[in-house]
Amino acid sequence: MLRLPFRNKVWRGAAGDFAGSGTGASMDFQDHRAYSPGDDPRHINWQAFARTGQYSMKLFREEIRPVVDLILDSSASMFFSPEKEKRSSELLTFLTESSLAAGASVRVYAVNGDAQCAIDPTSLRSDRWKEDLRRLTPKLPTLAAAPEVQRLPLRSHALRVFLSDLLFSSDPNHLLRTLAQKQGMPILFCPFLGEEANPSWVGNYDFIDAELKTKHSHRIEPATLRRYLESYKNHFAVWKEAAMRHQAPLARIPCEMELQAALYAHALPVKALETSQ
Repeated sequence: MLRLPFRNKVWRGAAGDFAGSGTGASMDFQDHRAYSPGDDPRHINWQAFARTGQYSMKLFREEIRPVVDLILDSSASMFFSPEKEKRSSELLTFLTESSLAAGASVRVYAVNGDAQCAIDPTSLRSDRWKEDLRRLTPKLPTLAAAPEVQRLPLRSHALRVFLSDLLFSSDPNHLLRTLAQKQGMPILFCPFLGEEANPSWVGNYDFIDAELKTKHSHRIEPATLRRYLESYKNHFAVWKEAAMRHQAPLARIPCEMELQAALYAHALPVKALETSQ
């Protein structure tokens, strides 16, 4: 019922089911032009010839196979809790399977800082892909390290889908410019936990750095919690502004809702997804 917004892009590439930028042999009539020697006679407009005595050609919209480069931020924060791990896995599988069902050419990559690997889309139907992620370790793991997507062999004219919680401190414009290169179309899916976005911490806590697995003890006073909430809100306000500047749909997907309900409520309205009908 839902898929990536394939109809929002004019495609170039191999034959498929979506509108391309040129002319082809689909049933979608586009225009007429004068006949030139060597043209396919099957596309001559014989009714127009009977009226005018001149040959003209019927032009049809070409149909193209969409291209999807799906990039998973595989940093530890994406799998830190069972709820977030489940939602990250669900989104990765949904985005891959729905794109394959639409006839798209799909490549899946996992990126953790400066480390990266390709994932076989068929392996998502089992848990084999998670074994590859466990072996994917950056040289310098830090909480603030951004996925280095510029190292990936991204294809031209592709939907560039970035699946990440966006919990790193680099400039979002740099990443979005990379995703938009070679006439790419960036789309962001961001799973998040309610306890991340709106925690109710009071008192003493042991916090765990998701990337380094180190423990830090802190006492949370009301003023400390207010600073956290303000920083969290400002962080995603910066991402939202950058996404709008680069015309990249940004869908923040809560982990606590059922997947289909969450996609209809948070991805469809911002045009990160479209209905398949």
